[in-house]
Parts: sequence; C-alpha cells; structure tokens
Amino acid sequence: MTYSADPVEGEELVGRPCWYVVQVASGCEQKVKSTLEQRSRTLDMTDRILQVAIPQAPVVRIRKDGSRQNAEEKIYPGYVYVQMLAVANEQGQWEIDDEAWQLVRNTPHVINFVGSQQLRAGGRSHVKPMPLSEAEVERVFQSVAVEEPKVKVDMAPGDLILVIAGPFKDFRGEVIEVSPERSKLKALLSIFGRETPVELEFTQIQKES
Repeated sequence: MTYSADPVEGEELVGRPCWYVVQVASGCEQKVKSTLEQRSRTLDMTDRILQVAIPQAPVVRIRKDGSRQNAEEKIYPGYVYVQMLAVANEQGQWEIDDEAWQLVRNTPHVINFVGSQQLRAGGRSHVKPMPLSEAEVERVFQSVAVEEPKVKVDMAPGDLILVIAGPFKDFRGEVIEVSPERSKLKALLSIFGRETPVELEFTQIQKES
C-alpha cells in the first residue's frame, strides 16, 4: 500500500489524491474498511476513493505465563484514513465531490469526517472534510514503517507474580512498578524474611491469578 500524496499516474480525472480522516464506531474500523472498499468497487468509484487504511504499529504482548506474542495495534482507534481524489475550488482549496462524500458518509458504522463545521440552510451543521497536510501524512504513515515494536504487558502495580527464571526463580512477590519500554518491572520479593525490591525481565515472571 502506498501512502504518497503525489498525483496518481494515468488518472482520468484531474485532481490530487488527499488523505482524509473518518471517525467510526469503536471496534468497527476493519468492518468499515472492508465495506468501503467493496462499495467503491461495486459503484465504480475506485478512481475517486483510492485507498482505505487503518494505521497500525507492531507490538509484543507479554502473556500471563511470560511468553511473547507478536501482534499489531491500531494507532488511532476509532478512526479510518481514506485517500480520495480532490479537486481545487475557486479559493484554491482541495475538495471531494458530493457523490464520493455521500458514499463514505453513508457507509455503515461511519460517524463523520473529521473536519470543520459549516452551517447549512435550516441551521443544520455539515462537516466539511479537511485533507491532511503532507507533513501529517508523513507523521502518521512513515513513522509506522520504522517504529520499533512496543511491549504490552498485562500487569500493573499490586499484581502478584511468580518468578519462573533467573536467580530468583520460584520466589513470589508483588509488582510495584512496570516499565514497558524496557520490558522490565520491579517487584517486592520476600528474601531472607525481608521485602526486597528486585528488577525483573518480563520473560522471567508469570502473573498469578
């Protein structure tokens, strides 16, 4: 998938591909993406709705038994990014046509475009979609490609753990601090009858139920 903001080669319509942000119902990001892609093909609008993306970043989840699971996590839950063909209006602003706007807006589970509000006749407000700048596109997508996997661990201060590896194997203790960026935590272990803070790797411990 290409996230460029450059003109699309061989395009029949004169315009510029711009990225827009669409707010969707929580947990429905993938469903909206699939439905929107299908509807654009069925209605022959792939020349105006160019790409649909859900920016994700790699994560490593630490399970209760200390094992690691590689996965991907949405960077912006509740939002889907849509690249659409826009044309310049008389003021030089990039706008999408009403038919393409309606297709996206009326897709199930779509709440609205992210943009500026304008008043319509009768006092009803209408959100005018605002395209992302090239700098915003770069920040959202290019950083994803080079981002190091983040470590996610299902542990918090107060949780009870069992040490399963290392010099403190078989000791039990209580978590007092979690450092996901370092893949480590601190726990109070009872050593020689005294509560002693010890730093441990995520892979050295197991969460007690």
